[in-house]
Amino acid sequence: MKGKFITFEGCEGVGKSTQAKLLIKYLEEKGYDVVFTREPGGTPVAERIREILLDPTLEITSRTEAHLFVAARNDHIENVILPNLEKGKIVICDRYVDSSIAYQGVARNLGIEYIEELNKVAFETCLPDCTVFINMDPANSWRKQIGEVIEDDRMESENAMFHAKCFKGFLEASKRYKNRYLVVEPLEDKMQTFNKILEGLKDRKII
Repeated sequence: MKGKFITFEGCEGVGKSTQAKLLIKYLEEKGYDVVFTREPGGTPVAERIREILLDPTLEITSRTEAHLFVAARNDHIENVILPNLEKGKIVICDRYVDSSIAYQGVARNLGIEYIEELNKVAFETCLPDCTVFINMDPANSWRKQIGEVIEDDRMESENAMFHAKCFKGFLEASKRYKNRYLVVEPLEDKMQTFNKILEGLKDRKII
């Protein structure tokens, strides 16, 4: 691939989306051609699947949930991620396959190997050049610290035990795929956190 693929991962409310946006701003100011996308979503089909996945009125079994994420992801890879990488662009994605490892593989108890096999397209054709993991316990997330509560999202409204298992899943993924993981301990000053991310990406010659 001619371009670079960077993903941001972490639990709910830890600032990963904020850091992704700061990186986009920095890269665009440097003259890079950047594409920002998200999962689930990124294409018309995947956005419709996102609506189903996050609908709090629906009860979705763990395997069905995992397959819906994969369906959205495969469409995303085929229609957004790979085409833009082939054009030499930097693709930045808010969540990707590692979220499936953490949420469905570990928190939903489906197993990491099951999720790897299910996500064969991603693992065989489109892994990130770097996965930026915001290493912060969701029990002490920035969102929790300011008392913000989100109740209209099926995934975010899961209980504390579920989110603790997600965090465990990300930690396991950071060891399992350590060659592509950039683990960042967030600081209260978001710009200090961003500088740590920037330094890590430059050290790895991603940017």
